[in-house]
Amino acid sequence: MTDINKVFLVGRLTRDAELKFTAGGTPVSRFAVAVNRSRKNGDQWEEEVSYIDIVLWGKSAESLSKYLTKGKQVAVDGELRQNRWEQDGQQRSRLEVHAVNVQLLGGTQQGSGYSSSSSSGSFSRKPAGQAPAAGQESFSGPDHFDDDGIPF
Repeated sequence: MTDINKVFLVGRLTRDAELKFTAGGTPVSRFAVAVNRSRKNGDQWEEEVSYIDIVLWGKSAESLSKYLTKGKQVAVDGELRQNRWEQDGQQRSRLEVHAVNVQLLGGTQQGSGYSSSSSSGSFSRKPAGQAPAAGQESFSGPDHFDDDGIPF
């Protein structure tokens, strides 16, 4: 049986993304996402928050970095990776999600949700030389969307 390593998260950024470049010039963006869940403890509901570190590589990291600001809601699709190192003679490790696809969702936590002035979109890492999906190259975004044909 094949192992599976797939992570899907929807949460809010805890800080602005930090964009850096490797020695070879590859862009890498790091940010953290807070993911809330409610659980019942006796008769009371309690909020539990998990903070997850995200790493985004390549052109997506460079393109999205300016939109990844504190409070922004995002959907992240990626894989879990464990970094291991030694510090002061002690073995250390840290889990982080290496994003394959990051989608910007509604406005910031202070905002009232999505508006046409919000930056919303999806960026993903694709192997070099891979052609865009059918119809993807002709879509010009939400500002040029004709909604006359929508029945609601």
